[in-house]
Amino acid sequence: MSATLRIATVPALEALPGCAHGFEQRLGPAGWESRESGQRRVAGALASAGRLLLLRQVHGAGVRAAPWDATPEGDAAVAEAPGFLLGIETADCLPILLADPGRRAVAAVHAGWRGTAAAVARAGVAALVEGGSKPADLVAALGPAIGPCCYEVGDEVREALGPGGDGCFRPGPRGRPHLDLRAANERQLREAGVVRIHHVPDCTFCHADLYHSFRREGKDAGRMISFIGWREEA
Repeated sequence: MSATLRIATVPALEALPGCAHGFEQRLGPAGWESRESGQRRVAGALASAGRLLLLRQVHGAGVRAAPWDATPEGDAAVAEAPGFLLGIETADCLPILLADPGRRAVAAVHAGWRGTAAAVARAGVAALVEGGSKPADLVAALGPAIGPCCYEVGDEVREALGPGGDGCFRPGPRGRPHLDLRAANERQLREAGVVRIHHVPDCTFCHADLYHSFRREGKDAGRMISFIGWREEA
């Protein structure tokens, strides 16, 4: 990877001709670049594959359809034409990338605990299905996020997830629940009919050498950009 971008990928998406995707890994310490500088750096590194589109993420379940101008509010996006790379910014939340190889349609989802409670993963799948995709045809990749080893939460999170969170919590060493964000969203994808689900299972809090973490670094934490789309020449 170039000096301006380091990414993790999943083989199942790499095997799709023309599909560009990646889960960004950090290049420097907390505070080494501004969020805006990071966005420009990633957009420049990906320019040959397509135009990077980002959202103003609000921890909800709103879905945007590409293309757009400026930075609209939303936590999931779909693109049904080549040349657009959907980007999700995270620093502990879970990035989810979805591809329909037959339709060359993609979706990207930002899932923190609030988005998970709002079923944002299902919303991303539903947006693709509305465009003509079949859930069983989708290839999903769940990227690095804070793991249940480190994600201590309050009882309000358990209440927000409701019955859909059953089995996605474990007791923590300090007597507070730990949330398995990955398991909760994988469950949503499977309930929506997605069967091909792949992972980059790293915990962002544990791997300070690879990932930014808001839980670890606070307000100085950077953001990683995960992206997916079909290249313009595809």
